[in-house]
This record gives sequence, structure tokens and C-alpha cells, in this order.
Amino acid sequence: MAGFGKSLKVLRCLTFATGLVECLCFAGAVFGWASLVFVLKTDGYFSSLCVNATTVNATQVLDCSEQDEQFSLVFTIASFMNNFMTLPNGFLFDRFGTTVARLFGIFLYTLGTLMVAFSTAALSNLLFPALSFVAVGGILFLITNMQVGNLFGSHRSTIITLYNGAFDSSSALFLVIKLLHEAGISLRSSFLFLSACSFIHLLRTFFLLPRGHIPYTVPDHYTYGVTCGKSNSLSLEQTAANANTQMTTEETPFNKEPVKQEKSFRECVMSRFFVWHVVWLSVMQLRHYLFIGTLNPMLQRLTAGEPSLVSQYTNAFAITQLCGVLCAPWNGLIMDRHKGKPRAAGESEQEADLRASGLSLFLTALQCLLFSVSASTPYLPLQYLTFILQVLNRSFLYGGNAAFVSVAFPSCHFGKLYGLVMALSAVFSLLQYACFAVVKGPLDGDPLYVNIALTLLSLLAFIHPLSVFLHCRSLASQRAINASS
Repeated sequence: MAGFGKSLKVLRCLTFATGLVECLCFAGAVFGWASLVFVLKTDGYFSSLCVNATTVNATQVLDCSEQDEQFSLVFTIASFMNNFMTLPNGFLFDRFGTTVARLFGIFLYTLGTLMVAFSTAALSNLLFPALSFVAVGGILFLITNMQVGNLFGSHRSTIITLYNGAFDSSSALFLVIKLLHEAGISLRSSFLFLSACSFIHLLRTFFLLPRGHIPYTVPDHYTYGVTCGKSNSLSLEQTAANANTQMTTEETPFNKEPVKQEKSFRECVMSRFFVWHVVWLSVMQLRHYLFIGTLNPMLQRLTAGEPSLVSQYTNAFAITQLCGVLCAPWNGLIMDRHKGKPRAAGESEQEADLRASGLSLFLTALQCLLFSVSASTPYLPLQYLTFILQVLNRSFLYGGNAAFVSVAFPSCHFGKLYGLVMALSAVFSLLQYACFAVVKGPLDGDPLYVNIALTLLSLLAFIHPLSVFLHCRSLASQRAINASS
């Protein structure tokens, strides 16, 4: 059995390492949109929308605002699909397991990359479905990989946040494509290579992941994947025991406890925690999406259209995205700081987790406020600081979102609530296109007033951590009253 245990350890380490590479190199590529736009503009996508215009000085200039609007719309739709489809994708994963969900995700991702590869300036509209397919396929990679944390027990939260950080950092993929394009490698060649990498995703699906779900907690000698030749098998008694354990856990693969009689799904959705959490995520996500979707025209404006400066700042933004994988675990450490410490008399583990999450929620809102103020300041060198604040806040935002849902609500509703939060925030994120239209129209390309409005809107995110703090203080007061009586 010693050899069997060693082979299991190797299998799990391979699963973790390849999952990290998959999230880091593929899953969140769509959020490197600013780098890809630079390439697409160079190749003439939507260039027919650029028209000659006359300035107040009677100077002829090329007005490409309509082109920028189309690029913004492509990203708006793709980012919307990335979040909104989390709800049906979550149900697909829960109902049919890892293999089916991943095969669907690989199909979409491959289809999307092939559509970009065979698109041309004359077929610019192919970008709309292509980027949406890449976005939805990528989020399925993340959803199916997060369960890998279940294999590592006490390090579960760290691995989940690390994968979310890798998802954020994968936006640097389009920076690599941009640099290759500048070195003479065509856009088609780069995306054909991405399509060919789907073979690697298929190998992971069949050899390094289960058909169903990875349970939490993991039974002794739990194994998965297709094995070749003779393998060490479990005894009949062990197999039966593991099956019984999995029956109680596979329906909620990320959860630690079996299903109990808890609040109904409707009661959870109608609770103030859920409402304020949706607001918390939505306002900050809108700020991030608008910033990413309008980064190229913003840099065009601040650099007076100097191509070398636009390229320099676009590269700087993409490089900072690589730091997401380093920043994300910090939030997990903040939320797990109370683990292993004695709790107050009468305090439940859920209450302790909820109390710890309050600081994370507050710091995330504060980061977003600072990021928004920096992004709103029309001073070009300051944008380096903006890029740093953006990646730090984004890495905290999504890891904190999943963690809060898991501690604040019954485990039996985690998948549905997480998907619903993401779907509702996706609907709210559609406002980014309206904001862009306002900037392009009434504001004549100057985003200052929209940025100020979004900065003020981001203040709503502070209500959520305040609500959590007041709730925890109320519970502590109630415990004190009960102890004294």
C-alpha cells in the first residue's frame, strides 16, 4: 500500500500543477482584451468604421470612435457571458460531473479560438461569438479545477484562491500574442496554436480528473482518472465505504459538511446578506469591466495617439496582470487567520468565519475606491499605480466572493447561490456599454464625469462589510447576555 499511496500523491500533485498551468495560461485570457485590441487595430478589424473628421482648427483627422465602440461591445458581451453563464454551467457541472462539463468547455474554447484564427478585417463580426465562446469555455476550466483544492485538505482555500489568481493572470496570454505579432507571428498562427492545445485539455480531462466530482473530505485511497494496465485497486469494503462517502459529498463537492436542514434557497436569496453581497460584487465588477474595456481609447487620449506610448502602457498593464496569481492567496490568509485559534465561548465556526470575512470585504472595497480614484485621474504616469491597484483589487474580489458565499449560507445552496450572484452581477455589468456610449456621445470622449460617478457608486460596496460587522457584533452581544443570565 506504500507504493499505492506514493502513486496517489504523484497523481494529485500532477493534477494540481497541470490545473494551475491551465488556469494560468488559458482560462481567463479574455480579460487581456486591451492587448488583443492593439493587434486587431493593427490588422484593420472594424477599420471601415473610421471616418475623416474636421477639428475646430479645420484640421483633418481620422475619427475611430465607432471602431472603439465596436471593440468595447465585443468585450461587454464576452464579459457578460463569462459571468452570466456561470449559473447554467454550475448546474451542468453539478448534474453531469467533471468530464461532461469539461468536454463542453473545451468544445467552446476550441471553437472560439478557431473563429478568431480564421477571422479577417472583412469578417470582424466573428469576434462577437468567438470571444464569448473563449470566455465561457475559460470559466468552465476554472469551475472544474477549483475542486482540486479538495484533494489537499487544510490547504484547500489556498489552492482555490491560487487558481482564481491564476485565472486573473491568464489575461497576460493576449500580451504574449501581441508581442509575437510585433515579432512577425500572425494572429492566425497564434490562435491555431491555442486551438491545438485543446488536446492537452482532453488529456487532463480523462487522465487527471474524475468523471464526477472530487468529494470533500476525500476518502482514504481515493483515486480517479483513466488508468493503464494493472493498478493497485481498493478492496471491496474500501470501495463500498468510499462510495457511501461520495454519495453524501458529490452533490456539493466544495463543501465540508453533509446537507442539513437549513434555510431554504428562497430565504437565502431574500436575505440582506445576499442582496448586499450582489451589490458589493456588482459595483466593483462594473468598475473593472469598464476600465478594461475602455483602456485602449483612454490611453489613446492620454498619449495624444502616440503608438509607442500606447503600446508601452498596454504592455505594462498586461504584465501587472501576471501578479494576480501572487496576490490572490493573501485574501485567503486574511480569511483563514483565525483558524486554529480558540473561539469565544459559544461562538460557532460559521460565526468565526463570517467575522473574519468582514475584514476581507472591507479591504476589497477600499482597494476598489483607491483604484477608481487613480483611474479617474487624467495623468498618464499615474496609470502605472492604477494597474497595480487594479490587479490587487481584482484578485481579492473574486476569491472573496466565493469565500463569502461558502461561509454565509448553507452548504447545500453554495453552487446555486454562487451561480446566481455571478449571473446577477453580469446583468449589472451591461451598464458598461451605456457608460461608454455616454462618454462617446454627450461627453465627447472625455470619461472624467463617468469615472467620478463610478467612484461614487463604488462607495456602496462599503455597506456590505458594515452589515456583516453589525451582525457579528449583535451575535456577540447576544452571547454575552445569554452567558450572564
